[in-house]
Amino acid sequence: MNAATLTRATEMEPQKPLASLAKPLLVVLPFLILLLAASLLPAWAVQVPKGWTIPFVDWANTLIGHMRDDAIFGLFSFRDLTRAIAELITWPLAFVEGLLVSGFPKIGLAAMPWVMTAGLSGVLGCYLKDWRLGLLSAGCVAYMAIFGKWELSMITLSVVLVAAPIAGLIGFGIGILAVKKQWFEALIVPLLNVLQSLPHFSYLIPIAVFIGVGHKAGTIATVIFAIPPMARLTILGLKGVAEEVREAGKMAGCTRFQTLWMVEIPSARQPLLVGVNQVIMQCLAMVVIASFVGARGLGHDLLFRLQALKIGQALESGVAIVLMAITLDQLSRAAAYKEPSRREDDATFLQRYPFLGASALVVVVSLLLASITPYAQAWPADLALSTAPFWDALVDWVTVTFYEPLQYVRNAMLLYVLIPVRDLFQSIPWTAMVALVAAAGWSLGGLRLALTVSGFVLFIAFAGYWERSLITAYMVTVAVLICILVGLPIGIWASRSERRTSIVKLLCDTFQTFPSFIYLIPVIMLFKVGDVAAISAIIIYAMIPIVRYTIFGLRNVPSEIVEAGITSGCTRRQLLWNIRMPLAFPEIMLGINQTIMFALFMVIIAAFIGTKDIGQEIFKALTFNDAGKGLVLGLCVAFMGLTADQLITAWATRRKQRLGLA
Repeated sequence: MNAATLTRATEMEPQKPLASLAKPLLVVLPFLILLLAASLLPAWAVQVPKGWTIPFVDWANTLIGHMRDDAIFGLFSFRDLTRAIAELITWPLAFVEGLLVSGFPKIGLAAMPWVMTAGLSGVLGCYLKDWRLGLLSAGCVAYMAIFGKWELSMITLSVVLVAAPIAGLIGFGIGILAVKKQWFEALIVPLLNVLQSLPHFSYLIPIAVFIGVGHKAGTIATVIFAIPPMARLTILGLKGVAEEVREAGKMAGCTRFQTLWMVEIPSARQPLLVGVNQVIMQCLAMVVIASFVGARGLGHDLLFRLQALKIGQALESGVAIVLMAITLDQLSRAAAYKEPSRREDDATFLQRYPFLGASALVVVVSLLLASITPYAQAWPADLALSTAPFWDALVDWVTVTFYEPLQYVRNAMLLYVLIPVRDLFQSIPWTAMVALVAAAGWSLGGLRLALTVSGFVLFIAFAGYWERSLITAYMVTVAVLICILVGLPIGIWASRSERRTSIVKLLCDTFQTFPSFIYLIPVIMLFKVGDVAAISAIIIYAMIPIVRYTIFGLRNVPSEIVEAGITSGCTRRQLLWNIRMPLAFPEIMLGINQTIMFALFMVIIAAFIGTKDIGQEIFKALTFNDAGKGLVLGLCVAFMGLTADQLITAWATRRKQRLGLA
């Protein structure tokens, strides 16, 4: 499609304004009629009668009870099988933990000195990228030792180093099988969609039932949570291999196995390594939450400090988690983009493998230092630095100095925004919501999409958690709208120059590496507990995708289209609103889609600080080990996210096709 055609495709048909509004009005009209006529509707059409509730929870608990207690072929129960498999993970976990922190007392071998761990991290950073990454890696490791978080940090790192390879290999295998077997892809992709939409806590309850609680249970939960992104990116990478590349392999005489391992997988190297990056970050995010089922490390310490409202100490543990996340993220990203290098045949061993030589030198020097001074083996606890008093003093100062304005903002938000919006959502008849999503699905994707999304909403309605779901929907809606109002202008501003884009992307990368619980600390400091604090945390966490996708969409508008607009005499403002924004809008909508998914994840985490939505019910289910209730509640949240995802993705696809971009 040429520039002139694409430019015409971006025009919104100003000569037929009524025609362009007819379809959206037809979609919204049934919803508006049912909403406005709510007082005239019979009670069953407004609130789902209790007698209509389908006992999904009882069914799930019955199934889980059979799996837990009934023997398979008269030999052992499913719980016995899962616990036996879980025992296998204790060996690599104990080995890595011994290597990093606890040592091997039975054979009289100490753990790696902290200076060795820091030095090897620095060498790895230099090898993968440059000296800056090496300095960052070594500095982050040194922080953990000097600030007294060494043991907790190494326990957390041990879980990540064990869970990430296992999750990566399982996801890699699932992805290969899905690409090679269409029936398996049709089966696994919907399951991956649901798994990626489930809240973190929904993974913990079945783990507690079938594996128990403790450190290995947290590790298993971390492995399961991290599998879907690797599987998805494996499917994406292998499907993205050009057909001519496969044909070249076949012409060279490769078998199907050789084509896979010697042609397709090397060609998909970058998406696969990006998948490894995502697995590592998912592991680090989950290992904090897995402390609810007994995982030790920084996550457990952070949750304990938060529960005791020891903000300064919680912040120190949070900083250690953030530094670990930044280090692992940057190292894995560097590995993903590192190109293989060619070595001269006549070079010496050290010339060919300089970083291997540097690693050996670090090991020797570290062992020598550790034998001379115990400070090199383990940083003394009495010399550990602490910033907790400073942060506690800052919290007290903020509380005293800004108490009145913060209370004013908090009360104003509650009285004039949040409570009215919450009341509006709670007044929505369930029949109106079903009508809205069904009409939107029919309009965007026909009967199949309409049945799918209306089925999601009907599940939530008949599961018995409609009111709680509406509170969750209200919190997510308010947060997403604020994210759009703030994030969209930031993305537009950042897209105007390469320098601005680099700065904002760096900030997005940094904030995206923060585990979700970290965002609770500043909002508790400012707004105490409640809906204002929870929604503030959701906004901070969920704003990243809308900023990213806005920048991506605006900066990837074809240059010939922009040139055509400039040639036509468009001003800078006209270029933005008449050309760039219409063409970038499908990408922006996908960013809004991801913002909704991020908000749904965070709204469950935010229940930790006192909301009354589905998140609170999931916490109760976790407390009482009610696996069926936890699973059904998790599916309610997942189906809320999948409803938005299906509708927005369908709209974005149609829009791209209309513009000739897909």
